[in-house]
Amino acid sequence: MYATNYHRASSVEDAARLLGSAEDGKYVAGGQTLIATMKQRLASPSDLIDLRHVDGMKGIVVDGGTVRIGAAVTHAEVASSAAIKAVCPAISALAGMIGDPHVRHMGTIGGSIANNDPAADYPAAMLALAATIITDRRQVPADDFFAGLFETALEDGELITAISFAAPQTAGYAKFPNPASRYAMAGVFVAKGSGGVRVAVTGAGASGVFRHTAMEAALAANWSAEALANVAVAEDGLMSDMHCSSQYRANLVKVMAKRAVLAA
Repeated sequence: MYATNYHRASSVEDAARLLGSAEDGKYVAGGQTLIATMKQRLASPSDLIDLRHVDGMKGIVVDGGTVRIGAAVTHAEVASSAAIKAVCPAISALAGMIGDPHVRHMGTIGGSIANNDPAADYPAAMLALAATIITDRRQVPADDFFAGLFETALEDGELITAISFAAPQTAGYAKFPNPASRYAMAGVFVAKGSGGVRVAVTGAGASGVFRHTAMEAALAANWSAEALANVAVAEDGLMSDMHCSSQYRANLVKVMAKRAVLAA
């Protein structure tokens, strides 16, 4: 790796100050993406601002039907949270499927969402749950946050501090994991709440996570796996790579959607 300066931020304000004074600074929390990228010499930030010790970015709060998760909360914490399991077990189940124990104990929900890997799990949950992404500057609805492959609505220097969503009436997640990386080759999160039914797909879209409106309509009329039998999943816009074709992914999306409804 290239030489870099390390800073431990004590607060959200301190983190912003440190980033503003750096020549080419980067925030780092779990480091599951950034550190690996630096090891490959694909990134060489002048400064790293460590967010792991910022109390304002930690903690899980369930207040009535509203869930708030700090951006620095790890996947393992989400997976094991009794408070979250009581109101939305699907997102705890999702967190428990991410990577391996090392990744789950280091990686953070904020880092995953900010990176917006097209095969990551959390973006599907955020979109299906109509979550709000809270930053140090504003609040962004998930529908407006995910902008494409590794692209989000975050502006330069903007920092995710938490995410928030209303607990659904029911929700489920299922994915077909890559056997090596455990990233989703296709993953589907389904949720039914006061705002209706939402279905989000990750791991399959050529432009990243997306909602499947035809499945939403079918499940709104009949919340059952059988309701998806006649829903078509088009190959257009799906990824084709060394792992599988767009045609195969289209089939995976449908199968995972059915399994997600059954899980719910």
